[in-house]
Amino acid sequence: MLQSHGEHSPRSRKYFVHDRIFGIGEDYWVDDDHGRHAFLVDGKALRLRETFELKDTERRVLITIRKKMLGLRDAMTIERDDAPLATIRRKRLSLLRHHYRVELVDGTELDVSGKILDREFAVEYDGELLAEISRRWLTVRDTYAVNVVREDADPPLLIAIAVCVIRMAERERGDH
Repeated sequence: MLQSHGEHSPRSRKYFVHDRIFGIGEDYWVDDDHGRHAFLVDGKALRLRETFELKDTERRVLITIRKKMLGLRDAMTIERDDAPLATIRRKRLSLLRHHYRVELVDGTELDVSGKILDREFAVEYDGELLAEISRRWLTVRDTYAVNVVREDADPPLLIAIAVCVIRMAERERGDH
């Protein structure tokens, strides 16, 4: 269900995303809790779509994130090996918290809620915490941690979800 696919199985369970309030086309590294590069977020600007790729340290594509252009509501899709893996949509918006639903192709639904723009939110499955995203303990302003809590969770997928919901929240606010 949430297990990682492919050869890459990092030992770390906490990752640090250095997102520097990025623009389309900007790349940035995700480091493990030992300070080593674990993943690269490769921002690509295509003519009709916004696309990001999550790559391993050998620059092999693990996950592709695309903005869906058609539809009534803003959505982003996550693909693995050129096959759909998940769709992310805004669930509801309150003054202080954002809520997103992640629908995996196998029917599993994940809930993402919290203060997305502040990088303080959680990813849950059926009420159980999978990952906590926070910059609470960090001194570097443009870095946030993705703490993967559940042992069988897929770190690349959870990092991709964090990147997606942050980008969607920034677009809702009007950041480009």
